Amino acid sequence: MLDVLVIGGGNAALCAALMAREAGAEVLVLESAPREWRGGNSMHTRNLRCMHDAPQDVLVDAYPEEEFWQDLLKVTGGRTNEELARIAIRASATCRGWMRRHGVRFQPSLSGTLHVARTNAFFMGGGKALVNAYYRSAEALGVRIRYDATVDRLELEDGHFRAAWLGDERIEARACVVASGGFESNREWLREAWGQNEAGEWPAENFLIRGTRFNRGVLLRDLLDQGADRIGDPTQFHSVAIDARAPLYDGGICTRIDCVSLGIVVNRQALRFYDEGEDFWPKRYAIWGRLVAQQPGQIGYSIIDAKPIGRFMPPVFKGERADTLGELARRVGLDEAAFVRTVTEYNAACRVGHFDHEVLDDCHTEGLSPPKTHWARPLDTPPYYAYALRPGITFTYLGVRVDAQAAVHFGGQPSDNLFAAGEVMAGNILGQGYTAGVGMSIGTAFGRIAGAQAAAAAVRQPAPAIA
Repeated sequence: MLDVLVIGGGNAALCAALMAREAGAEVLVLESAPREWRGGNSMHTRNLRCMHDAPQDVLVDAYPEEEFWQDLLKVTGGRTNEELARIAIRASATCRGWMRRHGVRFQPSLSGTLHVARTNAFFMGGGKALVNAYYRSAEALGVRIRYDATVDRLELEDGHFRAAWLGDERIEARACVVASGGFESNREWLREAWGQNEAGEWPAENFLIRGTRFNRGVLLRDLLDQGADRIGDPTQFHSVAIDARAPLYDGGICTRIDCVSLGIVVNRQALRFYDEGEDFWPKRYAIWGRLVAQQPGQIGYSIIDAKPIGRFMPPVFKGERADTLGELARRVGLDEAAFVRTVTEYNAACRVGHFDHEVLDDCHTEGLSPPKTHWARPLDTPPYYAYALRPGITFTYLGVRVDAQAAVHFGGQPSDNLFAAGEVMAGNILGQGYTAGVGMSIGTAFGRIAGAQAAAAAVRQPAPAIA
C-alpha cells in the first residue's frame, strides 16, 4: 500500500510531498491540472513574508515575531488562531534554507514593490520558478506525480482516511494530505455564498479569478459534508482590485492595480467610498477587492494624475488617459458633473505636508468623508488616468479546522492520518484580511508540517523535526 497520498499540486502540496519523501515515505502527488498548468495559485505568487531578527541576505533590517503577529492581527481584526499563526510566523524564519536545498532561489525586492524589502523574500523567477524547482526536486527524490488527476471524493471512516476516488479508480494510502485549494473558481459556490444584494444583483457574477481555474473546492465540500469541522466565512477571501479587462482566470499579479493609495477610487456613481491612504499598500491592498464587490455593479475606478507615474508597478493594461477631468469621466462612462464635483471636493480637502510614499506621511484630507489619511495630494496635474476595477479573487477562506500538527478535526477530534495544508485550511489563520506574502508563509509552514506528520502516521513513528 502507498505510504502518503498528497492531493494538490501547489506550494503547500509540494512542501508536504517533499517532507514526506525526505522522511522515507513512498509518496504520490495527484494534481488536477494538466502539467502545463500545474502549481495552482502558487505559480502566480512572488514572495514569502519572513520573520527575521536581523538582516538576512535579501531581507533588510529586522522583522521580529511580534511585529509580524501584530500586522496579522490588524488585518484579520482578531479573526485568527494565535497558536497556528505563530507557528507559521516562526517557521517563516527558518524555511528558506530548506527551500534553497530544493532549488528555490531568492532575489531582492523589485522596484515598485512598495514597503516589502524588509518583510518579504522574493522568489527569483516568481512563483512559477518556485513550483518548477519543487517539481524537479520531487521527481529527483522519487515522488510520483500524476497530472489531470481530479479526486472526486475521499473514503473516510470515523475521520480515518482509507482511500481517494478518481471516478471509478480507488487509491489507498496509509496517510493523506489534502492541499487542493479553496473554491474560488467555483462560480456556483461563490454565487451561493454571496447571494443577491439589495439592488437585485448577484455580485459573484462579476468576480474575476486571479489564479487557477482548477480550485473548485471539490474536496473541501466533500470533507465538510463528511463531518470535518468547519472554519471560516464563505464570503471571506483574499481579493484585490484588478483591471476590469483582466481574463476570467489566471490573470495573476500583472492585472493588479497598485496606484490606489496614490489617488482616489470612485464607484459607478462617481463617489468615493473608502480611505485610499489608510495604511501601507501591502497591508491593505487585499481589502479592495471586497470593497469593490460591495459597490453597485461590483465596479470601481482608480483615478490618478501625472504625479504618481513611476511610483507603482504598472499593470499590464494601460489606463484611460485624458487631459481634463471631464474628458476622463466621459471616457470611462461616469457622470461628468458628479465626477468633477467629487474630485473638486477632494482637492479642496487636501492638506499637503511632506509627501513620502515610503512612510505614513502627513498629507491628509480635512472635512471629507471618507477621509484620506495619508498620501493625499490634489489631482491637478494632467494628464489624468483612470483604471476600471473588478474584484479579483485569489483564494477563499472557508476551510477545515486543523491543529498544530495539521490534522483535520472531526467533532473536535484530530484525524490520525488525514492532514490539510494551504488554502483548504488557511481560514484557521486568515479569518479576514490579508498582508502580502502571508499565504505562502502559511502554505510552506503547514505543508511541511503535514508532510512530516503524514509520513510519521504512515510508518507509525514520531514525526521528524522540521529544520
